[in-house]
Parts: sequence; structure tokens; C-alpha cells
Amino acid sequence: MKAADIRRKYIDFFVSKGHREIKSASLIPENDPTCLFTTAGMHPLVPYLQGAPHPAGKRLTDFQKCVRTGDIDEVGDPVHLTFFEMLGNWSLGDYFKEDAIRFSFEFLTGKDYLNIPLEKLAVTVFAGDENAPFDDFAFNLWHQLGLPEERIARLGKKDNWWGPAGQTGPCGPDTEMFYWTGPDPIPEVFDPKDKRWVEIWNDVFMQYNKTAEGRFEPLAQKNVDTGMGLERVTAILQGKGSCYETEIFAPLFAALDAVRGIAAPEKRTASERIIADHLRAATFILADGITPGKVDQPYVLRRLIRRAIREGRKLGIEGAFIGKVAGAVIGQLGDVYPELVQNQDKILAEMAKEEHQFAQTVEKGTKEFEKLIERVPAHITRKIISGKNAFNLYETYGFPIELTVEMAREKGFEVDMEGFDAAFRKHQEMSRAGAEQKFKGGLADASEATAKLHSATHLLQAALRKVLGDHVEQRGSNITAERLRFDFCHGAKMTPEELKKTEDLVNEAIGRKLPIVCTETTVEEAKKAGAMHVFENKYGDVVKMYTMGDVSCEICGGPHASNTGDLGHFRIVKEESSSSGVRRIKAVLE
Repeated sequence: MKAADIRRKYIDFFVSKGHREIKSASLIPENDPTCLFTTAGMHPLVPYLQGAPHPAGKRLTDFQKCVRTGDIDEVGDPVHLTFFEMLGNWSLGDYFKEDAIRFSFEFLTGKDYLNIPLEKLAVTVFAGDENAPFDDFAFNLWHQLGLPEERIARLGKKDNWWGPAGQTGPCGPDTEMFYWTGPDPIPEVFDPKDKRWVEIWNDVFMQYNKTAEGRFEPLAQKNVDTGMGLERVTAILQGKGSCYETEIFAPLFAALDAVRGIAAPEKRTASERIIADHLRAATFILADGITPGKVDQPYVLRRLIRRAIREGRKLGIEGAFIGKVAGAVIGQLGDVYPELVQNQDKILAEMAKEEHQFAQTVEKGTKEFEKLIERVPAHITRKIISGKNAFNLYETYGFPIELTVEMAREKGFEVDMEGFDAAFRKHQEMSRAGAEQKFKGGLADASEATAKLHSATHLLQAALRKVLGDHVEQRGSNITAERLRFDFCHGAKMTPEELKKTEDLVNEAIGRKLPIVCTETTVEEAKKAGAMHVFENKYGDVVKMYTMGDVSCEICGGPHASNTGDLGHFRIVKEESSSSGVRRIKAVLE
């Protein structure tokens, strides 16, 4: 079964069970300042999992584009991916465990769906602990559906519990489904540690709220959140050892082979897998309005593109090539994700620009390398480039360590690789520590302070369009309870006069004490009303439109105040470059 068939069957199945199909959200989280990218299907639905009514109802299903960068250095092996699609279905205070498990079982084993033999399935359920009981309901239901008790494993919180994402919040047990990928005979007793049993689906039952005191209290609104990775399940059902061996990546590898002028090899190298994965992710990130830069999402994008280029050089590719692979991504998935086609020219232009800039970076790094060589006295017999210097070339100039080693060898030098690896590990540890701080929040903050800043962001965008022009459009936002950060397209640094005028316009709107009115409507009707709709691809059939008098009208799903007069005094703290053609404003309410 092909990935496209699985994607469609999944959606059609849950629509037949009363779910409404919603569109994939943007990769750039709208209401969660704790994450750089949308990392799971539930991510865009956080406000609704917390109790806000969803315009499409209480039963939802979709396929969501996701990016995870925590394992970016592991990409290249047969398993890890940066970009992936997540199939999901949700119950927002509607059905719970029984229907969720029955739906999962029917889709997995039904002849019109995945048609997996019962003997190839096993599941895990929550074993219980001092805070929450054994999930006997899930255990007994799986048994009633035909799984022998030996195929139902009881595991603790480490394996079968979701959340809370932060220190407090919604959480609950889950049940995970596994598929046997090994040869016959299939073991009668399910051992979750046996790697031949591969997880393919996860049903999360959000039924508790963890308090600040550590108590687990029943939630007023119980939710179901499920997730099935499309790439993984495709590989499993096709009997492939890796998703890179499926038709999902075939067009990308074909484009790469054409650039190299070679026939398709039997096995793909780590370099080929990295190029395909990274450029697939980069293409989707560019389609959502991010351009390469030095911080946050732009930095991740630049890293993905440049690592792909470096791996291309390992394969002997000297000229431009990444646009060819990006074109294959667009050709393969443009009908599923229209934003790829809509932004094709921009995607390819940004990739060509980054490819050119990286070539200049390598040139600068080469000059710095030559300076290191010149500083070593000629009489030294064993000539070594220290690990610190090699890492500085890598970190400061983006100079690949492989090039440093190769050029050093040509000059009769060695590279202290142990020192380089130590410096690299230290850098990774610092990055992870920073990431833990950035991502520790988890569920979006819907506090009063955040709602006010979210509303102020709407006023800010309206003011910027008046001061700078109608070309100003949102390119990302990050809102906490302390401040707002707003990225927008504009090609020049704002003058002090422009910043002052922008501040004054926002504070004028606040002083008018305008009601903030939320209306549920269709995208077309919102457009007719003049609503801003930058990330159009992420909107469903019914949307929330927030209007603030004659000042602002936007499609948005975030938390808001009820009146602009409640916001306080708006002050711009900083204006700076975010990435090429994108400026960033940081502001507070006082």
C-alpha cells in the first residue's frame, strides 16, 4: 500500500466515524512560544484540548506536517527524519477510550483499510502507579477485541503515559500498537524490548490534570489524541527496512541521481539520506514563510540547507543542485500541500541564494584555514591543527570538518579530531540546555497576560502596515506572558521615527477601548470582510475572525482580551533583523 493510499484511507475512515477533516496547520506554531516548529498533530490543537470550542466540532481528523530537530545529528541512519507527516484523530470532550480503541482496531485490521492480521499485532497499556491506577479498561477491551493477554503488555509512566508537557497540565495514560516485522513464527508472548515489534500508532487518553502540588486530578474535559507516523507505517506495511526505501523518497533520490549522472544504486548512503531528508524539510519550511537566518527557525533552516550542500560535496557534486531536489519534493506533494506550488518560485530562489552564500562562506573559511597553516613554524615536524581551531572554523565560518581534514592532509598537517569532538560535544550540550529551557513549557500559555499580548500583536501588525506599507505581512510570532515577538517582511531597518509612529498608533487603538469581537465564519467570508490571512494553507473550513473596531481584522486561533482598553501601555523594546528580508520587533505591555 502506497503512502498516498494510507493517508486517504485514514482520513476517509475517520470521516465515516463522524470526524471533520481539518487542514494541516503551518509548521510555525501560532500559539506556542515554547517550540520552534509544529512537532506533532496535537500541537496546533492545544487551545481546543484545553477547552476552547473548535469551529469544526468535537471530532477531528487530519494529516499534519511536522518538523523535529532534536535528533538532527542522527539523520542519515535508516530511521531518523526531520520532516514527517502525522496522521491523527481527536475527540475534544466527546468519545473516550472505548470508541478510540475500537476505531484503532477497525482501521488496523479492517479489510478495507490496513488489513493487518491479528496475530501480527500487540499492544501496551499503562500499568498503574501510586498516582494513577492500572488502565484495566484498555486492557480488557483489547482482550475482548481478540488480542490474547500474552500480547498485551503493562508498562509504566516512562512508556505509557503522556504529559504533562510542562510541570503542570493535562496528562494521562496511553495505549500503543505494535506490528511484527520479523520472520515466522511470531512469538506467542509480546516482549516490547524485542525490536522486531515496531510501534505504529498511539492513542493518548487525556483524563488527568497534574497540579502544582503533584496531584493528578480528573479533567473536566476528557480528550483523545492519537498519532500515526505516515512514513513509518508505510515502510512497515511494505516490508521495508527503512522509510527511505519507499516511494516517498524515490523522486528525491532520482533527482539527486540525475544531478550526479548515475544510475540508481541498490542501497542509499548516509549522505544521500541526509540530502533527501534535509531538503524535504527545508522545502516545507520555506513554503511556510521562513527564510534562512541566524536565529530560531531561520537558523535551523540554514543549517538544514548547508548540511545538505556539504553532503553533496562528499558525493562529488560541485555545482548547484539543491533546487533540483526541492523541485522533486514540490512535484511529489504539491497536490497534497498546495502551499508548495504557490510558493515554488520563492522556495527555489531562496535555495539558490543560500547555495551561493554558502559557496562564499567556504571561500572565507579557506582563507582562515590558510592563516592557521601560515602560523605554524616550518621546522615543526609534526604539524597539527588543534581541535579548538578546527571547531572554530566549523562554528564561526560554517567550514565543514571534512574539508579541514582533507586540506590539512594536502598540506602535511593532522587535525586533532579528539579535541574537535570534545568541543563539538560541549557545543551540543550547551545547545540542548538552551533547547530544554526553550521547550520546557509544552502546552500553550492561555493566561490573561498572554491574551493581552496576543491582542497587541494584531494592533502592531495593523500599525506597521500603516507606517511601512501593505507589503508588511506576518512571518512568525512568539508570545509569552512577559513579551511579544513579531516577525514581518520588510527590507530595511526601521527608523526611530517609524518606530515611534508605530508605538503611537498601537497606543491610540488601546486608548479607544475597542471591543475585541470574535466571529466564527468561513475563510471566504473572512476574506470579504478584509481579514488578514497570511498562512492561508493552515485554515479549516470554519475559522475564528477577530475584529478590533476599524483598526484590525484577522483570522486567528489564539487567546485574546475582550477590549483593547485592557491592554495597558504598548512599548517597543527592540527592532532587528530576523532573516533575509524579515525584521523582528520585541515589545511589552506596561
